[in-house]
Amino acid sequence: MDPAAVAEKLSRTVRALHFSPPITHVYNPLEYAWAPHRLYLQRYGQGAREILLVGMNPGPFGMAQTGVPFGDVSMVRDWLRIEAPVNRPELEHPKRPVTGFQCSRGEVSGQRLWGWARDRFGAPEKFFRKFFVINYCPLCFMESSGRNFTPDKLPALERTSLLDACDKALRDLAAYYSPQWILGVGDFAERRIRAAFPGFTGVIGRIPHPSPASPAANRGWSTAAEAALRAFGIRV
Repeated sequence: MDPAAVAEKLSRTVRALHFSPPITHVYNPLEYAWAPHRLYLQRYGQGAREILLVGMNPGPFGMAQTGVPFGDVSMVRDWLRIEAPVNRPELEHPKRPVTGFQCSRGEVSGQRLWGWARDRFGAPEKFFRKFFVINYCPLCFMESSGRNFTPDKLPALERTSLLDACDKALRDLAAYYSPQWILGVGDFAERRIRAAFPGFTGVIGRIPHPSPASPAANRGWSTAAEAALRAFGIRV
């Protein structure tokens, strides 16, 4: 199945799900930021890849604004050369407005991941010859305070329905890309990959998450990520 069709199907499925407090707001950038997400898939996501990098879910100042995984505005606009109209979520949190490519806040995780790709490969096309980057879950969850709520903390029933849909989409994308390596960006993503692919014949693992909440990432994420890639036999 084509990646755009996978994304559209996943978006329709998760739209029907309901989430209880403390979650008060759910953003689905596959809906309101579909234009830049589709550009990302069309420009960089066509054809087989050796390596899939799988993030957890959108950050409020990354994919929630630009529709691109780890989508720091400056990296998406200036390096990936993607910019397209972004609408607003149906229910918008007043402390987390979606202003799309006008968002003035950066996303450190995206700056680190895409910044590494830029510094190591130069042109985006060279990076995407081997790699593609996706998010496992398309939804961004927020509490009433505006605090981010991660999908691993969902109650069991709500979590199961969401994970089933995301597992299916991940398997569909893997069938399309035929990767040799599927690597989670962080621990949660690796666990979900292993759950979704009990019989995978390639390599499953993880690289460190570039979040500023990680002391290890703050000590030099690019160096740690490259060391992890080398440990899996990936040369960059």
